[in-house]
Amino acid sequence: MNKVFICDYIRTAIGRYGGALSGVRADDLATVPISALVQRQPSIDFARLDEVILGCANQAGEDNRNLARMAVLLSDLPETVPACTINRLCASGMDAVIMAARQIRCGEADMIIAGGAESMSRAPLVQPKPEAAFSRTAEIYDSTIGWRFVNPRIQADYGIDSMPETAENVAADFMVSRGDQDRFALSSQNRAATAIASGRMGQEITPVSIPQRKGAPVIVATDEHPRTTTIQKLTALKAPFRTNGTITAGNASGVNDGAAALLLASEDAVRDYDLRPLAEFVGAAAAGVEPRIMGIGPVTATQKLCQQQNLQPTDFDLVELNEAFAAQAIAVCRELELDPFAEHINPHGGAIALGHPLGMTGARLIGTAALELSVTERSTALCSLCVGVGQGVAVALKKV
Repeated sequence: MNKVFICDYIRTAIGRYGGALSGVRADDLATVPISALVQRQPSIDFARLDEVILGCANQAGEDNRNLARMAVLLSDLPETVPACTINRLCASGMDAVIMAARQIRCGEADMIIAGGAESMSRAPLVQPKPEAAFSRTAEIYDSTIGWRFVNPRIQADYGIDSMPETAENVAADFMVSRGDQDRFALSSQNRAATAIASGRMGQEITPVSIPQRKGAPVIVATDEHPRTTTIQKLTALKAPFRTNGTITAGNASGVNDGAAALLLASEDAVRDYDLRPLAEFVGAAAAGVEPRIMGIGPVTATQKLCQQQNLQPTDFDLVELNEAFAAQAIAVCRELELDPFAEHINPHGGAIALGHPLGMTGARLIGTAALELSVTERSTALCSLCVGVGQGVAVALKKV
């Protein structure tokens, strides 16, 4: 099997729902990191790029009709580059990278751009066709996140808990206290603030230029979601999803907009274009869990990955774990015998602070980990996240 190297990574800043990036279509947003990769790698003949693969969880609005292909046509890439869009909800961006790595490993490709994009601000309201002619009833669903067009058998057999309700289930089943969740959320915010202030976070961000009707364009180059907070403010927030619940807006990830892209290459492509890899892609695994506790998905996926690689979760000196909710992040760490507050777990903060554009996040986790391996003494990285409707995906990287 061919070795696979992550040779570059870049992303947009992450915008808040209805915020700085809400005026940018998902296909336009996806072009930003792709074009940035092209500009950052002048030695590459991108006409030889084998594929662009992007994750996108919604695909119900402006992100329909193969977002990745639209991004190719709108970007600095030649139109001869093929592209496909994949969907594993929250893991879509991670699966795009995994799919690219597998193609290179088996010799079907030498060089692929993979990543993900999501505009949750611009996710449309959707309406089903009427079941009968001249119907006088209508349903409408918000496609931003969560269930719509539910299959009655799924509802009967598994339930249709919302994402916060699944986090409440995890908190109850795995005995994660409100206090620990709020402490974890504060740690995420503080770590992100430090990374932004030091310039570390800026290393992975390319600006988004938004034209205005009058005057100069607006430049978005800093993550918009992080908030300055205190433990007192976090503990004062209401938990609206369940009586005596623990999930709040402060200890949950955001609803956000953003895009990310990575350049993956074989050893031959690295040599031909004199590329400098950030990290080597080692392996990946996915697993299913009960939908009602979807947040625990990274546990089974990581255990499967570790068995495949003859490793233990404690062998990794860097962990990028998506913080869909503090409750599930803490539960996952404890089940894997990791300290959720350890310095090597999300050292620059996670989705609670940074936000969670669904199709982008998995690619961001891998890109952030690869960059971290390249600029520190850390040697191995685990990237993992939970997936709505009950799944987990995990990826292993190592230093080059």
